[in-house]
Amino acid sequence: MSNAAPASALAATDQRAMQNAITVSVVIPHYDDLANLENCLTLLARQTLSRDAFEVIVADNNSHCGLEAVQRVCADRAEVVPAPIQGAGEARNAGATASRGATLAFIDSDCRPHADWLERGLAAMGNSDDIVGGRVDVDVEDPERLTAVEAYEKVFAFNFERYIGKKGFSGSGNLFVRRATFDAVGGFRVGPAEDMEWSRRATRSGHKLRYARDVVVSHPARRDWSELIRKWRRISREGYLLMIEQPHGRFLWFARSVFVLVSPLPQSFQVLRSPKLHSARERWAAIRVLLRLRLWRFIECQRLLAENPR
Repeated sequence: MSNAAPASALAATDQRAMQNAITVSVVIPHYDDLANLENCLTLLARQTLSRDAFEVIVADNNSHCGLEAVQRVCADRAEVVPAPIQGAGEARNAGATASRGATLAFIDSDCRPHADWLERGLAAMGNSDDIVGGRVDVDVEDPERLTAVEAYEKVFAFNFERYIGKKGFSGSGNLFVRRATFDAVGGFRVGPAEDMEWSRRATRSGHKLRYARDVVVSHPARRDWSELIRKWRRISREGYLLMIEQPHGRFLWFARSVFVLVSPLPQSFQVLRSPKLHSARERWAAIRVLLRLRLWRFIECQRLLAENPR
């Protein structure tokens, strides 16, 4: 009689061993962004953390190119799962559900992880159940010739240290959390500013949120006004939906819009002092965008109030 174990039992054993070896699951929401997704996956393949220690889950949010096109880009580098409910938060939830690691590392498809991103992210968490948000640097096409919008974004975009230290939330483009913590807090919501709402829900539940400066990804700057407004139209609507859930939310939103209108004066000094800009031309360009954007945001705040009377 043969003593060999059945093939099905060996396969099950191999699968359990593989699951036990996975330390962290990288979750990437994706929507019609194949070129950036390709770049992100290439950089994840170069991580200093052993490739056997992590998996990559790409949750596709109904991309027009179709699931097969996303699978061709991912090839053997990532598992692709459908996220049929529209919204980046739901895509992250779908990716987390399909993943196996004890730790979840959230990153966006247009982010570019440094080679030691995963290794340093896990080190920053240590043995704690803290939630860790890392640093996001701003990339530009030509550092010697910034567009006005790039100059503005170099100073103001993706300031995760400020988000975490002063506003109490981390962006979900560079976020590490234990699976048990994520399950206890619950997934991201669709509609309100999802990363802000999730972070605050987590901290209200007693979980600590920390900033880790050496856990780094980069993100390309918006280059022109239309790209910048597309970003801020989305942020404004998500912020409005979150704020009106509070008592006197509409009044708070109006008060915030007034602050937005008067904020350029102190923030102009921030531009003048910023080490991220290197010439008077860049500083003046950033200030012009700052003034124009704050006026646009004030008007957009009033439009949201008028069009959403509840």
